[in-house]
Parts: sequence; structure tokens; C-alpha cells
Amino acid sequence: MSNQKGNYSASNITALEGLEAVRKRPGMYIGSTDSKGLHHLVWEVVDNSIDEHLAGHCSHIDVIIHEDNSITVKDNGRGIPTGMHEKLKKSALEVVMTVLHAGGKFDKDTYKVSGGLHGVGVSCVNALSIMLKAEVHREGKIFTQEYSQGKPITEVKVVGESGSTGTAITFKPDMEIFETDDYKYEILANRLKELSYLNSGLHLSLIDERTLEEGKPKEEKFYSEGGLKEFVTYIDEARTKIIEQPIHVTGKEENVEVEVAMQYNNGYSENLYSFVNNISTREGGTHVSGFRRAVNRVFTKYGEENNMFSKLKFKVSGEDFREGLTAVVSVKVPEPQFKGQTKGELGNSEVTGIVSRIVGDILKAYLEENPKEAKRIVDKVIIAATARHAARKAREMVQRKNVLTGSGLPGKLSDCSSKDPAESEIFLVEGDSAGGTAKQGRDRFFQAILPLRGKILNVEKAMEHKIYENEEIKNMFTALGVSIEDDDGERKLNTEKLRYHKIVIMCDADVDGSHIVTLILTFFFRYMTELVEQGYVYIAAPPLYQVKKGKQSVYCWNEDERKDAITTYLNGKEEDNSIKVQRYKGLGEMNAEQLWETTMNPEERTLRRVTIQDAQEANQVFSMLMGDEVPPRRQFIEENATYANIDA
Repeated sequence: MSNQKGNYSASNITALEGLEAVRKRPGMYIGSTDSKGLHHLVWEVVDNSIDEHLAGHCSHIDVIIHEDNSITVKDNGRGIPTGMHEKLKKSALEVVMTVLHAGGKFDKDTYKVSGGLHGVGVSCVNALSIMLKAEVHREGKIFTQEYSQGKPITEVKVVGESGSTGTAITFKPDMEIFETDDYKYEILANRLKELSYLNSGLHLSLIDERTLEEGKPKEEKFYSEGGLKEFVTYIDEARTKIIEQPIHVTGKEENVEVEVAMQYNNGYSENLYSFVNNISTREGGTHVSGFRRAVNRVFTKYGEENNMFSKLKFKVSGEDFREGLTAVVSVKVPEPQFKGQTKGELGNSEVTGIVSRIVGDILKAYLEENPKEAKRIVDKVIIAATARHAARKAREMVQRKNVLTGSGLPGKLSDCSSKDPAESEIFLVEGDSAGGTAKQGRDRFFQAILPLRGKILNVEKAMEHKIYENEEIKNMFTALGVSIEDDDGERKLNTEKLRYHKIVIMCDADVDGSHIVTLILTFFFRYMTELVEQGYVYIAAPPLYQVKKGKQSVYCWNEDERKDAITTYLNGKEEDNSIKVQRYKGLGEMNAEQLWETTMNPEERTLRRVTIQDAQEANQVFSMLMGDEVPPRRQFIEENATYANIDA
């Protein structure tokens, strides 16, 4: 029986195979079992609701975090079919929830476009949950079924009547599988906000029952009418724009829908975010290649035809057109070919040409119709090309003296004796005084110390060639053994000669120390992103206090620990004169032995690994905190100042 448009029944559900492998090797399906994998469970369920929206049957999606860290994702779509599956002789709902590669995504008439094309999403969530309950509203009834670790523990049953349609999935992650069950409100909120921009007209909400505001659970709603244009404006709100309104591209060819919004600012980095069927493709793919090809082609032709590059003594490169460019590239592809279940990169070769043609045609028309804006952009490109030429020379000067030539290590570096990067670590230490203490307290076999003089250059507001002229940054490049190379117009960090697999930023536990950490992190995020992504960058956590009573002493990392140390560990009171509290305002206030036992000893220390959960959000925060625009930074400080613990 052929399917009518919009018809969604048990016959649409295609089953391929079973579930045990998911529990045995969860990383293959959700990437990891840490916090990132935990949140991935939510995205798998939300993606199903988004697919209903893309099919024209869903306008509202609610995500609820319950007090016990279980999650409910509720939509007003058509509801998962509950009829009997012809082949498997069980309810289609049970098939979808318990059989790998089962769902409506394999039926072209059910979902023209879908993010969850592998069909493992909700069944994976079920397999990795200690409890999951599916509630379906359709055909005037309410159907439910409950599961544990991927197996049904009840039959599909009717529990009431309903005048609406939709699906609600409630699940609690299995702590036999996951390292944590703590859902982060900000991570969920940022993704839902992103989805609202990618799906104009869709209402999304996030409710956190763990946090009460004025007696009610914390709630935030997300809705966008302008879509990607609003998205780009939001991303660029902390930057100075050089064109008033984003350039907006929409088009469709061979059933591939293309939407792009792009904006130019006076910054020095490219900020490009790409999506396929609402799924973020962090590694890019053919849609990104098509976009960049169009930008390079159209701007090069426009500049040459208008004799705008005549004074340049070198050829303009593709990366010059992308400096200061913020863009969101979103495509809807009927049958996308992703590389891996985590869908990091699009592989469909035909999409390159489609995106290139659609973007190229509209971009060409924009430049012809807006000559003033076109001139501003091309002038920015010329400055970028000139700076790139200077930066290449500066990079060559830095990288000429590398580790392998024998004399390239900075004079201030106290290196370790081990030559095995996997067991070696380097501490980037604030100031010569703390650097001296760290040198005395370290284990010389595997720990290297590089003192940094004061605050390094703010790379967010500096042209690239100025960065390589900064002495502290030159020392970091040389000590680490990495180099920046040009790879077919792309700037890549070569990490093959990285000398340490732990790069530890160790600064004072005060406001200035936090600022220096932020400056260093800005540098790593902009110019050594690969080191962060590969998990090599850490922040040390020196204690704030030492509390002593007689020969007893305890270190404390926050105010609560200090109070607890006095009352519990030392069995005293705040006003007890026999208890001495030392507040460490700098690393130099600790002697070598104290610094070792609290901050550098691998057996006792706490290191915070720097990760990038959300590249778009991280990019925006760095731009806002370290860029030129004051109002967004002031707003951020006002909103977050209550959480700061600043010494008087």
C-alpha cells in the first residue's frame, strides 16, 4: 500500500537489527560516556521531534530537567505509531524503542528530510537508560510503554483519551554506563537557542525543576522569526560590523535546500558554523566547501573587474575573504552521507556545486546592488591580505628556530629530562617569582616550567603578524614545538612535534591571575584550537587558604571548605585565636614544597581540563570578553558579578 503525504503508520517503520552492542560500546553511538555523551542523549530525542517539525507536523517542543536529573522531551507532532508491525508482530512503538536501525527515517515518504538518518537515536537512548517511559497521544488515545536498559517492562497500553497528538519521552541515564548524570542547564539552553534560529517559527522551551525562581521551576523559551539572519546578528553582537545587515541566501536545487547568512566585522578570525538537517557539522564538509568556493570566486572576480587589487604585489588568498567573516551555512539534504554516527562532516559530493551556485548567484547580485558595502568588504580583504603576508614572514621567523635545529628553546624554559611527550608536562606560570618556586618544587624528570612575564597580548584585538612579534607568545610556540602552516588556503596547527601532552596554565588565584588565564585561553582558542580539542590544555587549581591549628594544617580551595576545615577537621570556631588562616593571593606566597603538594603533584593535585562543549558559544564569549564592544561585556559582568568571589 503506497503512503499518502503526511500519513504515518506502523507500515512506515523499517527494522534492521537488535540493541546489545549499544550497551557494550556506547562510544560508537553517542561519542563518549562523559558529560558530552550524557547531553547527546537529549539531542537524539530532540532530533526526532525536530524531524517532525521539518515534516510540517510539530510546532512546539519542551525539554524538562526533573529533580532526579531525568529528562522529558515532549512535542506536539503526530505521535509514534502504535499499531502492530507486520513483520515483527509487535507494536510499532516497541519496535522504534527497542530495535536498532528502526524508524520512519528509512521511508522516504515519511520524512523527506531528517537529522537522525541512522535510525539509532531513540533506541540508543533507551538502551543506555535505567528507566524510559514513552507516552504517545494519537488517534484520540494515550498510549504508554516503559523500558529499562532497552528492554520493555510493560506492554503497550492505553491509559486514557486525548484530543491532541504528540510524543513525550522521559528517561533517566544508566549510571552503570555514564560517568555523571548532572545535566548542565547552559549546555541545553544554548543548543535549544541554536535550534530556534535554525527552525524559524518553532517554539522551544527548557524547564529546570531543580532550580526554583519565585517559587516556580526555572524556564526559558526560544523562538526566532528571522532565522539565520537573527542567528548571525546574535553571534556577532560583541563585534563591530562593517556592513549594516547580514547577507541572506536561500535557494533550492535537486531537493537540496540551502540557507546562508553572513556578516562581516572588523575582527581577525573567521567564525563559520555549519549544519545539515539541523545537525551541527563541526568538521564541515561539502556544504562548507561549496560556500567557501563561492565566496572566493565571486569576491575575486568582483575585485579584479573593478581593479581593486591592482596595488597588491601578491595574490589574494581564499582565507583573506574569510577574515572577519561570521557565517552560518545550513542545508537540508534528503539523503545525507555523514562520516560516522556523530555526523561531524558531510560527504555528499553533489552538495558542493549546489551550494556554490546558489550562494554565488545571490552574492554576485548583492555586490552589484550594494557598491558601498562591497567596497568596505573588499577594503577589509586587502588589509587581511597585507596582514597575512606580514604574518607569514613573522611566523617563519618564529618557526625558523625550532626544537630540531638544536638552539631553539627559550632561555627562560626549564625543560624536563624526559623526551616522551606522553609523559611530559609544561607549566605556563605567571611571573618569574612563581616560576622560580615552581622550578624548585617540580619533578624535573617530567615537568617543565615556562615563566610568562605579566599579561600576554590580547590576540582578540591584534593583527596576526603582531602576535608573532610578542615575546611571550613566541616563547610558547618554540617551547611547545608546534607550528602554524598553510594547507591549501587553510591555516592548520602542526602538532606532530608537540613536546608535552599536558599544557598546564598556572596563575595566581586572584583577579589578575584569572585575567591572565583568560588571555592565554583566548590565544589557545584562536591559534592553537587543536591542542584544546585533543585534550592537552589544563588549568591548575592552587588552593586559596591554608588553615592551621598547632601542627595540624589543611588546604582549602573555596570559602565553604575553609569554614568546614575550621569547624570539622580542626574542631574549632571562627573566632578561635589558636587557628591561623593564610590566604594565598599568589603562587609566590607558597614555598616549593607547598606548591608541589597542592598544585603540581599528580597524586594530589586537581587539574581542570579545558574543553569546547559548544564552539559557537565559546567563540561568542571570547569575542564579548576580549573584543572592542563594551556594552555586551558590561551586561555580562552585571549578570554574573554576583557569582564572583573578589578579595577586598
